[in-house]
Order: sequence, then C-alpha cells, then structure tokens
Amino acid sequence: MTSSMPLAPAENGGEVRGRGHTRLFFRGFPLTAIAVADPPVSGTAARLAFVDALKAVAVQFIVLHHLAFYGPLSDNAYDLAVGPIVWLSQDGRMAVQAFLVIGGFLAARAMAPGGTLLTDRPLGLLGRRYLQLVAPYLAALVVAITLTALARALLGDHYAIPAPPTPEALVAHALLLHSILGYDGLSAGVWYIAIDFQLFALLLGTLWLARRARGPRDVVTEVGLLLVTALALASLYLFNRNPGLDIWGLYFFGAYALGVLTYWATDRGTAAPWLGWVVLGVVAALWLDFRARILVAFAVALALGLARYLGFIETWPRSRWVAALGTISYSVFLIHFPVCLVVGGLVTRFGSEDPWLNLAGMGIAWLASLGAGALFYRLVESPARRRFRLARPAPVPG
Repeated sequence: MTSSMPLAPAENGGEVRGRGHTRLFFRGFPLTAIAVADPPVSGTAARLAFVDALKAVAVQFIVLHHLAFYGPLSDNAYDLAVGPIVWLSQDGRMAVQAFLVIGGFLAARAMAPGGTLLTDRPLGLLGRRYLQLVAPYLAALVVAITLTALARALLGDHYAIPAPPTPEALVAHALLLHSILGYDGLSAGVWYIAIDFQLFALLLGTLWLARRARGPRDVVTEVGLLLVTALALASLYLFNRNPGLDIWGLYFFGAYALGVLTYWATDRGTAAPWLGWVVLGVVAALWLDFRARILVAFAVALALGLARYLGFIETWPRSRWVAALGTISYSVFLIHFPVCLVVGGLVTRFGSEDPWLNLAGMGIAWLASLGAGALFYRLVESPARRRFRLARPAPVPG
C-alpha cells in the first residue's frame, strides 16, 4: 500500500525533519499519535472524578500534539510560537502514557478488583470488549474517510493526509490487524485501538491462567499478581526497549500493568507485598535504559494511587466541565484528526499563509475537535456504550 506521508517516512522510529523540529513516524503516523480507549468494562462502575480529570488534560495534549506536529497550520505559524510548537510536537506525545496507565487501572477495577478474575468465560468478555471498542471506532473511520477526502480536495497531496483506503485496508482496520499487516492508518492513532485490545486480552489471558492454579482464592490471587508483575517487568526490560515491537501490546504492557498494580495495591492492600518490588523494578529499568515515557507512566500511576489511597479519586475535582471533557475523551481522540485536517485545508484554501491567521486556525481546530467529539459521543459512543456495556461477572467461588 502506498503512503501519502512525506519523504517515505521510515517504519519503527524513523524520522522526517520539519521546520525546526523532528517528526517521528511509524507506518505513516507518529508513534505518539495514540490514546487509549477508556470505556469502563463494567456496567456497575461509577465515574471517577480524578480519572476524568487526567483524561481531560491528556486528550488536550494529544490534540495539541497533532496540531503542532502536522501542518499546514503549525508550519505557517511556526515563527510566532517556536517554543510551544516544538515542545508540543516532541513532548506532547507523552500524554499517551496517562491513557495507558488509566486503561490498566480501569481494567483491573472491572475484571479483577480483588486481584482474581471474576469470570470463567474469558472469550465472552473479550468479544464484548471488541464490540465496545470497535463500534464507535468504525463509525469514526467512516467520518475520517469522508473528511479526509474533503481535506485532500482542499490541500492536495499533503503529507498529513492518509492515502485513500483500499478494501483490504478497510478489512484489516475492522479486524484491528492494520498495523500488524503493514497498512497505514486511515486516521492518526487508529492503530492504537488494536493495542488497547491486545493489552486487555493480555491481562485477561494472564488472569485466566492464574485461575487454573489449584488452591484457595488467595493462592489464585498471588499467582495472578506474580504473572502480571513478571510480564510487566519483561515488558520494561525487554519488549519496550525494542522499537520494532511497538505494534504489539507487549511493548506497552509495562505502563498498562502499572495501572493494574496501582489499583490492586490500593484495594485493601491486595498487591501491597508486591508493590515495593515493582517500584524497585521500574527504577532499575529506568537506570538501565532511561525512557521519559516510562517515567511519565510511573508518575501517573503514583498520582492515581495517592488519589485512591487518600480517598478523593471519586470526588475531586468537582467540575462539570472537567467531567464532561473526561467523558468525551475517547470520542475526541477518534474524531479530532480529520477535523483538524479540514480546518487546516479551509484556512489554506480560503485564507493565506499569514502566521497569525494560521495560529488562530490552530485554536479553531482545537475547539472544533472538542465540539465534534462531544457530538460524536452523544450520537455514537454513548449509544454504543449502552449497547455493548459489560455486566460485572459473577465472583469466583472459594
């Protein structure tokens, strides 16, 4: 499949240098153009105010990262805001670590709040998770393909615009195999939906294996903690250090498992005996091979742990706006990129390369992304959540 990206961007950590900053690409899109899908997998779970706040902030950085990373708006406005544009294009991507950790935290809360998997039918749970993720995702792809065609008419052959989809690419996207099969994403970051599904499946499969252990429930819980911790450390020390593996969930499982273990450690001390070893393991992994993304994930996990331990995770901050932004964060992630492309195309076609006009266009694109996300949530994601919400499984006997 041919790519519309500039200068044949390299796979797995390749670079394309733009005006004053480096663009890091993976299969046609930046490695950082991702955000985790966060719908709770339990139908009984109440919203957590602090988690919503983290998601609300993180998704803003994702949108602003893309606006800074891609032209034409940021290219034309570059001289007016060199520092912010360079920082957002390079470091704004770190916000994805918040979504990884939160994803693990919410998954543990839903499927194994006490450290033991609550269902003996993992395939059914996995199937519902797939439908929960893919229903809004496919609708967003339809919107993205339509808006991308409009942006292509406005901008022409611009590096930020994905190539027109082929039938094979559409099928690969629907099956969440697009990155594995080598297809360019039809919108920025859509390959991470597959990563989220892989991470959920890894955790589910690991905890299901732990349930095969014979013995009382405490033994099953200890085995699950041991397996999750071992897989997390393997990710931090091995898989996450190999950029060629970043189409697989194992690459990201270290950050995801930090969220899982944080939930367990603050749930009446379920994982407390393991927590010290995990902290030492993360510190040693950073000493061996420092990665800012892992440090950010560690900081987010600590923030979540403190919020739950101190008792304000459900109540602070008390802001309807923050709660709303956290609620629609997945929809904003799904829909913002094609919206930004169209705004950029309109400014370029009917405006000019005036730096101030393009800087204003970045602000308009940001606000338009939030508005489109709110509309998409109301019309698509919210009904899909209700349709495919997963009921909490029955507890494990014993």
